[in-house]
Amino acid sequence: MAVLIVIPARYASTRYPGKPLVELAGASGRRKSLVQRSWEAAVSVPGIDRVVVATDDARIRTAAEGFGAEVVMTSETCANGTERCSEALETLGGGYDIVVNLQGDAPLTPAWFVEELVAGLRAHPTAEVATPVLRCDGRALNGFLEDRRAGRVGGTTAVFGSDHKALYFSKEVIPYTSKTYDETELTPVFHHVGVYAYRPSALGAYPKWPQGPLETLEGLEQLRFLEQERPVLCVEVEARGREFWELNNPEDVSRIERMLATMGVD
Repeated sequence: MAVLIVIPARYASTRYPGKPLVELAGASGRRKSLVQRSWEAAVSVPGIDRVVVATDDARIRTAAEGFGAEVVMTSETCANGTERCSEALETLGGGYDIVVNLQGDAPLTPAWFVEELVAGLRAHPTAEVATPVLRCDGRALNGFLEDRRAGRVGGTTAVFGSDHKALYFSKEVIPYTSKTYDETELTPVFHHVGVYAYRPSALGAYPKWPQGPLETLEGLEQLRFLEQERPVLCVEVEARGREFWELNNPEDVSRIERMLATMGVD
């Protein structure tokens, strides 16, 4: 099965304009743009047939081609990364069995997250969309709660049923728990990792559906599938000692740089 990774990269982010070109210092102090670090994460995944950066901005195109990425230009009207992936696939002429959306704000995504996501979709032939979830330990959960207390939108959480089909995704911390957890203690809260794997048929249909109230309120693109009653498979992955975080706000830069230093990633 041919697999394509698309990295959607939009300059005009509402919360953080120019985010794909923000530079992050690695372990040695070497600075690379967010989009470059996301691209390097994508090309490190075994078994992938092609990796492209999808953008509507000439500055991002110039930067991406400068570090060797293949770029697909998409329209400014794409409402989110899924729509941009859909347009990129159409521009490339199809020919792929699975399309992975590795969002351009997730440079710490380990290769095995994507491998297990693709394997999960392959193992469920009736599934149209899959996304990874990571069980929070006490440290991660407390970080989420601290962000919310400070009025910051941190990571996204997910709840799912016994069949691992998603029930809901939220920027709030769900499910609610009154218990206090030690830093290394596992919790019932799952961090939604911003990666998606789609069947081309579902990806092609997505832009034709209207944005529903839940997607509009939460600002989470995957809710459009749930509002259209299209199941989203949650694939549980393990950190294996790696830290994971997405760059959502300017305050996240120092957090991600600290993680890069801790992991020895240059």
